[in-house]
Amino acid sequence: MRQDHAYSTLIGRILMAAIFLMSGLGKIADPAGTQQYMQAMGMTWATTLFYIGAIVIEVGGGISLLLGYWTRAGAMALLLFMIPTTLVFHTHFADQNQMIHFLKNLAMFGGLCYIAAYGAGPISLDARGGGAGRRENAHIDLRQDETFQKRRTSA
Repeated sequence: MRQDHAYSTLIGRILMAAIFLMSGLGKIADPAGTQQYMQAMGMTWATTLFYIGAIVIEVGGGISLLLGYWTRAGAMALLLFMIPTTLVFHTHFADQNQMIHFLKNLAMFGGLCYIAAYGAGPISLDARGGGAGRRENAHIDLRQDETFQKRRTSA
């Protein structure tokens, strides 16, 4: 990878992480408001569970992208989280603001798919050997990773 591409992947990860970190931290700062919004959008049960889950995924996934650590898994978790989130909160297309949020989320799907497919890039903890992306073309397959670990430790 060319050096300028290395910085592009880093900048892309930082910008993508910023969206999720800001959203998760905003939820932490206003738990009552967040849960009221969830209820207003039709989530009338288990809002506390969904509230905590949203924070864990947004902050955890955001940190994963930011540091480039277990980046593919973090991107996939965020991608899977965004599917129901987008369908529940951003499909009132008569409201132009919701249409914009829906389209923004589609663009974010694309970015997360790219990160999940190609990993964090060379400026990351994964590239330094710390996360799931430590091997070239690593895939999110825990059984394959466990087998690799067993072979490595038994040799």
